[in-house]
Amino acid sequence: MRPLSDTLMRMTAFREASAGIGSRAGSDRLTELTGFGGNPGALTALAYVPPGLPRGAPLVVALHGCTQSAAEYDLGSGWSAMADAADFAVLFPEQARANNFNLCFNWFEPGDTRRGKGEAASIRQMIEAMISQHGLDRSRVYVTGLSAGGAMTSAMLATYPEVFAGGAVIAGLPYGVAASVPEAFDAMRGHGGPGEAALPGKVRKASPHKGPWPSISVWHGSADHTVSPSNGEAVLSQWRGVHDLDLDPSHTEVEAGHTRRIWRDAEGRALVEHNLVAGMGHGVPLKPDGSAGGGVSGAYMLDVGVASTRDIAASWGLIHEAEAVPAPRPAEPLRTVRPPSRKPAVAAPVLPNVSAIGSVIEDALRKAGLMK
Repeated sequence: MRPLSDTLMRMTAFREASAGIGSRAGSDRLTELTGFGGNPGALTALAYVPPGLPRGAPLVVALHGCTQSAAEYDLGSGWSAMADAADFAVLFPEQARANNFNLCFNWFEPGDTRRGKGEAASIRQMIEAMISQHGLDRSRVYVTGLSAGGAMTSAMLATYPEVFAGGAVIAGLPYGVAASVPEAFDAMRGHGGPGEAALPGKVRKASPHKGPWPSISVWHGSADHTVSPSNGEAVLSQWRGVHDLDLDPSHTEVEAGHTRRIWRDAEGRALVEHNLVAGMGHGVPLKPDGSAGGGVSGAYMLDVGVASTRDIAASWGLIHEAEAVPAPRPAEPLRTVRPPSRKPAVAAPVLPNVSAIGSVIEDALRKAGLMK
């Protein structure tokens, strides 16, 4: 257990390192969506709707990571550019500093991750407004996100499974593994939380829904020191259990350090997919090649030769397979793909579990912007 002074110093460094990041330039293609409901989570809604988008088009919900804005996430991930190429709308919920100093979605707060409550309810209201205003297809709504946005993606899929046809969790966490800041830090490091057998039940109990369940795609870097790769395996276990799938995948592909495992149902439909990128740190895997969905490299947007935005869009049927990055070939030897060298994010501290100093820690967390 680290001394309290060390914990406080690390939290202060974390705050100072992230201050001002949200002011970086991003995409200028988004417009604000207003009047979408009661907005109990006090979020902002931004959206991109391609000119002349036909009625009945799909909708993608994209959730940014900590320290990011919606515009930055769009610029890096390339979702609005992909929307132009494939005719779908994109919704970008955006966190406010009043809710979380570091602009993280509060994926660990029960009041924000329960059906009908807080941030999850706000995002659901935004989705309904987008569908109604633009005549979008209710049967083709998808959600994806990075880090805290990936964890909130897990929350949306669990609390509103009837809304989504599929989801993609990038460097995120399973639903229901934390209910406080200390628990969230432990979960990010791969410690604590419910056992593997209990994870599917967290999803099943989050809503009255009894199926069918959305498909899910999981993405993680093997060298992620911010959110342990064990969380990607836990998301996989959670949804493999929800879909009642076998332990062994139906198909495995490996190429240039990208390992993809796919679980299919009896009809051959891909229900769960796990993607591990060898040597990649914390962020969205990209291939900035100038084409739609290739993305733009930057902080937490990592050029590792894997166009995850295109791959995800293809897995949802939003683009033809021929337009996506060629699928990895089976039986290719595993080779490490290293991202550009960059200073890693400050690791989340392990918080002391001593009641006598609990109030001191909570006060420090609030000052650091990590607790409301």
